Amino acid sequence: MSRFPALIVAALLAGGASAGCGGAQETPPVTPEPVPSTASVVPSVETSVVDDPPGSLACAALAQAITDSSLMNPGVVDGVVQAASTADAPVADAADRLLGAYGKAVSSAGTEGEPDAVAAVSAAASDMSSVCSDSGLQTVG
Repeated sequence: MSRFPALIVAALLAGGASAGCGGAQETPPVTPEPVPSTASVVPSVETSVVDDPPGSLACAALAQAITDSSLMNPGVVDGVVQAASTADAPVADAADRLLGAYGKAVSSAGTEGEPDAVAAVSAAASDMSSVCSDSGLQTVG
């Protein structure tokens, strides 16, 4: 048993000696790129994704935002509105109303009108969800 610790010490010394001899260059460690959290990420509209039928991407993004309770998170409403850029008029108009309500809510932050403005965002999202449902597109539930 006394040989085992001696072998470990010898291996460590040999490994340390070869690392410091300078013949081989050390490569810097590879740092993996950070992976974004999926908890609050809104699906982005990619040009390779086809919005068929028109408005389905916007309605899916809205449904996810409602499910995640993330409408007031920065970028979420913008993602829904961006997805609605290829939607038919009823869905696109509802997305515009959602964006307007969101803009008012953001600008009223810290004021007495903030709770009502945030409620207006919820109402606009509910209205858009109804438009999606009436259009036969994906909605919550």
